[in-house]
Amino acid sequence: MTVNPVAGRTTAQDVTGRASCLRLAVVDMSGTTVTDGGLIDEALSDAFLDAGEDPQGQRFGSMMDFAHSAMGLSKLGVFRQLYEGEPERALLANAVFEKSYDRLVARGGVQAIPGARETMEWLREAGMQLCLVTGFGRHTQNTILESLGWMGLADLSLCPEDAGRGRPHPDMILTAVLALDLDDVREVLVVGDTTADIQSGLRAGAGLVAGVLSGAHSEFALRAAGADAVVPSIRDIPGLLREGSRPLLGGRQL
Repeated sequence: MTVNPVAGRTTAQDVTGRASCLRLAVVDMSGTTVTDGGLIDEALSDAFLDAGEDPQGQRFGSMMDFAHSAMGLSKLGVFRQLYEGEPERALLANAVFEKSYDRLVARGGVQAIPGARETMEWLREAGMQLCLVTGFGRHTQNTILESLGWMGLADLSLCPEDAGRGRPHPDMILTAVLALDLDDVREVLVVGDTTADIQSGLRAGAGLVAGVLSGAHSEFALRAAGADAVVPSIRDIPGLLREGSRPLLGGRQL
């Protein structure tokens, strides 16, 4: 469990105090609650090959590297950046990616990260509403939820097309706040494995923004992005919220 190294560190009692005011948990899927064993790379490769990229070329590798660095962002947004000025090509690549990924998921290729379901149920029992968010499209999100038996587990699930823009924009978090009738965005806990998750939480004004190390980005990257706390896994979130004996958070003012 790590601390955001900024001036004016607060104590774990502040976490407990914040936790008592949290009414909604906005939790990322891929890399945070779900692992796919590299299926994203397989689907990306299918999309790039269909778009005419040479798998042996330097450009192909550079595009894969960019996609890795952009984990957490809308997949359509990633293709639009890769094929800037070629909107039709970006749309086609995204469609191929989603079709390929859905096929791989349907084979049973995704699994829950250990402790994910239990943590989400704990959050619900603690009095929070739950929203699952993703950078995938709606059909892919539903396919993942169905494959894990998670349909109905959350109060709400959102993808970029539901909110207007994906991460790092705050739109999905703010859409959840409105849809679930919260009074204050500071009542929101955001949990994710990418810098885009952290940025969207901060831009929305969420009360507590936590990173996990089970997915795409490192502790250093998550802390540099401004995470209030970083924990090894989603299963450590209840302990973060209950902790009462040692420093956990940076001194971000609410």
